[in-house]
Amino acid sequence: MKYTSRTFLLSLLLVLAIFMTACGASATPTTAPVVEEPVATEAPATEAPTEVAAPANPNIILATTTSTQDSGLLDVLVPLFEEQTGYTVQTIAVGSGQAMTMGQEGNADVLLVHAPASEVKFMDEGFGADRFLVMHNDFVLVGPAADPAGVKGKATTVEAFKAIFEAGAQFITRGDDSGTHKKELELWKAAELDPAGQAWYVETGQGMGASMTVASEKEAYILTDRATYLANKDTYQLEILLEGDAKLLNVYHVITVNPELWTKANYDGALAFANFMIAPETQAVIGEFGVDKFGAPLFFPDADKTDADLGLD
Repeated sequence: MKYTSRTFLLSLLLVLAIFMTACGASATPTTAPVVEEPVATEAPATEAPTEVAAPANPNIILATTTSTQDSGLLDVLVPLFEEQTGYTVQTIAVGSGQAMTMGQEGNADVLLVHAPASEVKFMDEGFGADRFLVMHNDFVLVGPAADPAGVKGKATTVEAFKAIFEAGAQFITRGDDSGTHKKELELWKAAELDPAGQAWYVETGQGMGASMTVASEKEAYILTDRATYLANKDTYQLEILLEGDAKLLNVYHVITVNPELWTKANYDGALAFANFMIAPETQAVIGEFGVDKFGAPLFFPDADKTDADLGLD
């Protein structure tokens, strides 16, 4: 009886041990849990800046006025255009008359000029394909601080020119058929005077900057665009003596040369440059040019205006 109880107890303990082992085995996974690794994702690729592909015909010839060159404006705009479009610009700075002659002879693709009456004739004769208003500034009459002709204080440019003529004071003329020269001749005509042949009337045949250097050295009067004067005034002994006359408005247009006359003209490049000049972003650059140095822009953007808005016929 005692043996039986002992045997039963041992049997019971054995059963309990087996049961506990079975429970422990079921509670413990037989394989290690699968831990999901985070999926590696690549950071969005940053596209490296790429150069603009060069157009089929990447070279264009820009014939422009010395004022756009001497003022420094083209030093800003041309590199910007080249960077944006892939074109390469060869800039030839001459007078507006010479620039239009280059266009007439097929020696330029696009013009940036400031002689509105001559530009209209250029277009009427079929030499230009497109013409867009770009910007304006104004002409000013400058001269020595001594002002021997008493120009300062005159109400109009015509009165100032009459005073210079009567005093026989030194006057420098570019004499190069430029937009500035054309404007000067227009003003002499308005004053009903002809200074040609006068000893005091000196012709340089040079651009605006060089002609102003001559005027400074000779203590003479000269008509200049405001931008060239302000950009270089520290190198001249010249002061603005008359400004603000409505006759002194100075308007610039961009013109593409007619490819029907000159099949080798790069019309696509010319039109690209013309459209660049009147684009809002470029117009904003033009409107800010000179503000940091002079406190006012050297040119005023006009692509959103018409010639009539500026009083041009």
